[in-house]
Amino acid sequence: MTEVVHELLGYKSIKIIQRPEMFAFSLDSILLADFTTIYKKTKKIMDFGTGNAPIPLFLSLKTDQPIIGVEIQDDVYDMAKRSVALNHKEDQISIVHGDIKELHRFYQPSSFDIITCNPPFFKVTPDSIINKNDYLTNARHEVLINLDEILKSAKQLLKNNGEFNLVHRADRLEEIIVKLHEHHFSIKRLRFVYPKTGKEANAVLIEAKNNGSPGSLKMLEPLYVFDETGSYTEEVLKIFNFGKL
Repeated sequence: MTEVVHELLGYKSIKIIQRPEMFAFSLDSILLADFTTIYKKTKKIMDFGTGNAPIPLFLSLKTDQPIIGVEIQDDVYDMAKRSVALNHKEDQISIVHGDIKELHRFYQPSSFDIITCNPPFFKVTPDSIINKNDYLTNARHEVLINLDEILKSAKQLLKNNGEFNLVHRADRLEEIIVKLHEHHFSIKRLRFVYPKTGKEANAVLIEAKNNGSPGSLKMLEPLYVFDETGSYTEEVLKIFNFGKL
């Protein structure tokens, strides 16, 4: 299978290995990594469903603390490990081959400060149009894991008041809020992502605290991806060039 090496960001030429037939890392992952706040107290970070590791690679520009990326698909896990090695980040980023639902068997409960996740966005229903490519199906549809299972695992692994950072489809926000409350997460920051002005939001960025006190929700200003000319907005370009020397 043909592999290509793309630049993830403009900082120190961070590279990421991809295959055209697989689901490439998306803007959603970059926006989530940018949205995620790293605090002085942050000591341990995990990324659920890390793919070929775009979120850990971006977060490594924000912190020197250890980051663990979890990926269940064999080939994607292998690419993630090699992407980390390509950027000489092995001392900071560890890629784990495993099932998010089983992580509680291998990690101490309440041991992570931050968990990030860019999950499959679409439910599987009798009417779902499933791609024949398993990589694309698993990345887009809740085949291997669903939102409820993701939140259950995050709940087990996060410290009290630890942050769960999620990017998801805006049209599933009502369900996401209900599920977060069911698992005793309190939403602290929320930001809608719009393709451009005049269009409906298609994604939402959420930070929720494990067992956080209700209230004090910050609704951030909208993020617009493209301007009226079809070019990336200045804010998105700044994200692409985060930390660029």
